[in-house]
Amino acid sequence: MTQDASDRSKRVLAALIREYIASGEPVASTLLVTAAGLGVSSATVRSILARLEEEGYVQQPHTSAGRIPTDRGYRFYVDLLLESRRPRDRAATAVEARLRRQSPDRLLDSLLPQVSHVLSQASRSVGFAIRPAHEAAVFDRVEFVPLGATRVLVVIVASGGHVIQKVIQTGEPIQADELRQAANYLNVEFAGIPLYRAREAVLERMTEERLLYDALRARAMRLASSTFADLPDDRTMYVEGMPALLDDASGLTVQTLQALLEMIEEKQKLLQLLNEYIDGPGLSVVIGAEHLDPSLRPFSLVLSTYDDGHGIGTVGVIGPTRMRYSRAIAAVEGAAQAVSKMLRDPN
Repeated sequence: MTQDASDRSKRVLAALIREYIASGEPVASTLLVTAAGLGVSSATVRSILARLEEEGYVQQPHTSAGRIPTDRGYRFYVDLLLESRRPRDRAATAVEARLRRQSPDRLLDSLLPQVSHVLSQASRSVGFAIRPAHEAAVFDRVEFVPLGATRVLVVIVASGGHVIQKVIQTGEPIQADELRQAANYLNVEFAGIPLYRAREAVLERMTEERLLYDALRARAMRLASSTFADLPDDRTMYVEGMPALLDDASGLTVQTLQALLEMIEEKQKLLQLLNEYIDGPGLSVVIGAEHLDPSLRPFSLVLSTYDDGHGIGTVGVIGPTRMRYSRAIAAVEGAAQAVSKMLRDPN
């Protein structure tokens, strides 16, 4: 919202979004006259809506129809909710009481499936829960063994003596000494971090221009890219509630839902995307066009981190952009607080 936007415009926009979330139908100016509680005429509301449309907060699907919010409008609304929200202690207490009844042993493997179930029911969307990253295999070292001019055996040793072997094609002849130098470089750079994070770090560094001026690092990163490609992401993710999105009220097409279903089934791609959204502890909300992956742009994502005392895990919901954000935010924050408390203080 621009700095000189009036409080009246904000109230009209918030009222429009609430009405649209509730009904799924374009909202007429006559309805907003009473819904916004401003005591102004329909003509004034129409003028406000025209300005909001020019600024990209609402759109008119048909000439004679009312307005619906854009992703920018939803972002304004969510930021408003986040600014005005109160502590979620009551929500956390309610979720905790339910989880303690359903998962009396307090073990992560029985607790997290219940969390995804509770979140799905509370938000009427897809609920998910992810184990902390410390549970994943941690990179120890890599060795490159030449098998021919351009074929290399890669041996990855991870935490607990776990060994992964794969053969890669280098696309260019590489001498044994060069392979040793590349392995030494990678072992220094990535030792002690989870394999999934090592894979992401390699992709990030492949885009750094400075590698173009350092032959050893560039070669090491190309080898690392082939090495970490297609490795399974062994973080466990519990997902529930896909049928909730099949409801006609969600407004999502079968093709759109199929794209999400495929991502959930792959999990690895979804895990990687979710990791990109987590800047630090606490709540994050990603809306529509803000998604990095175009196939997720019909959806909004509300997620929060929890801490089991050793590492950070994630809980959240995925639903249509027309989701009940207030309910979803309360449920996700409550679940994150409850899980942290139960895992750190099981009594």
